[in-house]
Amino acid sequence: MATDKLDFILLIPCYNDLEGVIKSINSVRYSFEKFEILIVDDGSLLPIVRENFSVINPNVQIKIIRIPSNQGILNALNTGLKMLLERSDYKYIARLDAGDICYPERFTKQVRFLEAHPEIFLLGTWCRFENKKTGKGYNYITKTEHPDIVKEMHFKCSFIHPTIMFRREVMEEVGFYPKGYPHAEDYAFFWEIVKKYKTEILAEILVKIAITKGISQKNRKLQMQSRIKITQKYSSNVLFKILSLIRLFIILNLPYGFILLLKKFFLAKKPEVFIF
Repeated sequence: MATDKLDFILLIPCYNDLEGVIKSINSVRYSFEKFEILIVDDGSLLPIVRENFSVINPNVQIKIIRIPSNQGILNALNTGLKMLLERSDYKYIARLDAGDICYPERFTKQVRFLEAHPEIFLLGTWCRFENKKTGKGYNYITKTEHPDIVKEMHFKCSFIHPTIMFRREVMEEVGFYPKGYPHAEDYAFFWEIVKKYKTEILAEILVKIAITKGISQKNRKLQMQSRIKITQKYSSNVLFKILSLIRLFIILNLPYGFILLLKKFFLAKKPEVFIF
């Protein structure tokens, strides 16, 4: 292996989905010697081991952290980030979830962009959510430039987790995924970065994300309550803060069935501007 720094390390948390992890890794296209994959096995019933990846190109560098019992994705991600903070042999951290698929040019375009724009510390892309059984889905389209992203973050999360790549230095300033925001930890993490650094989103669909079981009614309420707390903490724009909180309180108190009908309505009308 070359002595130069790796371009990126791809962080993948996993719980009982070895098939999905293999599928995701097989979608990665990049120079083998310039990236590494870090899998955090969050207490899977059958532990993930290196021998599980015999079907993957042997040149792909894979490391595995095993958590003895299932602790949830927040702990899994922070366990991975803590290990990565101790290392300095790479430039960027990228994310992917088990079962999600990267388009072939994803990492080449993200690394190339960050190399050309040292002022950008967090870079996302557009993505497509798709039901793997039916093939039906929608494109998740967001603002792309930092000032617009800051405004948009009041009303929806501009960054979708499996699309992001960020500089290692972000952890030194921001730390890890914050606790206290159930089902919205990533939203809080992105707000932390957006408030401190310049960010951007590539205006291309570069990741296909599998639609799995939807969030439960109970967890949806917890998520909305977390988003309210996040908005109250991070927003410094009085107008957007008020508008965001009004919107969140309305969504929180609407019947769950009505929310699902609204989603179907907006997806039918304009699937590429999904707002929930």
